[in-house]
Amino acid sequence: MGRRKRRVPAARMRPSGFEPVFAGRVSPRRAVPAHIEAPPYARSGRSPTATNAIESSDSATIEAMRSAGSAARRVLAAVAAEVAPGVTGEHLDEVCHETCIAEGGYPSPLNYNGFPKSLCTSVNEIICHGIPDDRPLRDGDIVNCDVTIFIGGVHGDHSETFLVGDVGTESRRLVEVTREAMYHGIAAVGPGAQVCDIGRAIATHAEAAGYGVVREFVGHGIGQIFHRLPNIPHYYDPGARTELVEGLTFTVEPMITMGTPRAQLWPDGWTAMTADRSRTAQFEHTVVVTAGGAELLTVADDEPQPFVAGDLAARLEPDNWPRQLGTSAVRAG
Repeated sequence: MGRRKRRVPAARMRPSGFEPVFAGRVSPRRAVPAHIEAPPYARSGRSPTATNAIESSDSATIEAMRSAGSAARRVLAAVAAEVAPGVTGEHLDEVCHETCIAEGGYPSPLNYNGFPKSLCTSVNEIICHGIPDDRPLRDGDIVNCDVTIFIGGVHGDHSETFLVGDVGTESRRLVEVTREAMYHGIAAVGPGAQVCDIGRAIATHAEAAGYGVVREFVGHGIGQIFHRLPNIPHYYDPGARTELVEGLTFTVEPMITMGTPRAQLWPDGWTAMTADRSRTAQFEHTVVVTAGGAELLTVADDEPQPFVAGDLAARLEPDNWPRQLGTSAVRAG
């Protein structure tokens, strides 16, 4: 949910033949049981003011973030299993909400700066922060589901973009390249690297495929606070010279577009779409900088960790990456 106010025009592949997404009815905010530990903003809706300090997490916090990240992965897997034509964002939000509670955690987006739901569902041209509503997913849609869970005093933040039923080749390729771009960015992480190295790796891969990279929304530091410094641009920003040091925790979450990466905001104040209504995809992991590279925090214990050590070629080998979460084979065909 990190935001950056810079807008840079660009125009690339603009697809045709897609009906625009429209807003549906949003149901009342869901309740969270009193025994669930909640973040400070849960009642007030006001996020705490983050400091300007960029701080590494200690070993206890990193261990808590491993647990929170694994929980986020399980929650997202539960949501993914429900993705299919005819399913509403409202239903996916309910699954996310109830699974977070079953994990013993609080769905971090809920009432964060007033956000009304427990999940972000961003369909087709929606870049990010889509509010789940009663609009059903259509055959051929793509949808990013962004899960964050607060548990053990820390946040775990994770998202993937899913195919809804029979999706066309153009959209499948967009989703594939976006996932690759995220991992190219994570492969650039390690002690002594700089924040700008992440964005350079992402943009180089995405733009070589003819896609745009959104600039208004960025990755962010995370831990006890949902959003904190450093900001992580997904494009090359020569001014992003913060050095990556061991123990630093943040998200890498590029938003890649078929057409212009320029964003426009819906009247709800949250939903951001591409200015030309071209399709867009996003993937996100929470990571921690390690002595040899980066550890993915938003994976299961038995999933690979290809970025903690090894050469760049090994890091960029897709067979070494964690699996993509699957939608229901029965529903999605």
